[in-house]
Amino acid sequence: MADETLLIHQLQNTSTKELAFRSLVSEYKERLYWHIRKIVLSHDDADDVLQNTFIKVYKNIDSFKGDSKIYSWMYRIATNEALSFLSKKAKEQNLDISDYQQQLTSNLDSDYWFEGSEIEIILQKAIAQLPQQQQLVFNMKYFDNLKYQEISAILNVSIGGLKASYHHAVKKIEAFIKNQH
Repeated sequence: MADETLLIHQLQNTSTKELAFRSLVSEYKERLYWHIRKIVLSHDDADDVLQNTFIKVYKNIDSFKGDSKIYSWMYRIATNEALSFLSKKAKEQNLDISDYQQQLTSNLDSDYWFEGSEIEIILQKAIAQLPQQQQLVFNMKYFDNLKYQEISAILNVSIGGLKASYHHAVKKIEAFIKNQH
């Protein structure tokens, strides 16, 4: 978006909020959808979480202080919504969140919306084996091409900690993939 300050002002002004919000959704919905989808894996679940994310953004835009970029703020909301969603689903099935994620990845090859090859399914299974923090950092760095500084703003973790998480994630994924063959 050309001028983020203007957009934020429009979002926080009742007479321009609706139009500005439609513009915001149009600009960011695809990137946020794919970020959420990498966490929850299912298309339908990603759609639900994306909708909840935008509802939260709409309701809380007046409290946005501009300490970070609006995209980082929305990314943080999307991440929290996706993790809450997974946690709730896992609890409903009396599973630990990591066990629930394992279950999701084992269903990937039968998911109509998943267009990945066999290696992509193996990669998703490898990612699901990681601790949550490492999953998030890996997805944001590897798939979303975010810089450590941006990830730090989203997850509120030091850059050094993020680099260590990413390094450990890559090593674990490599080991997992080697064990598949």
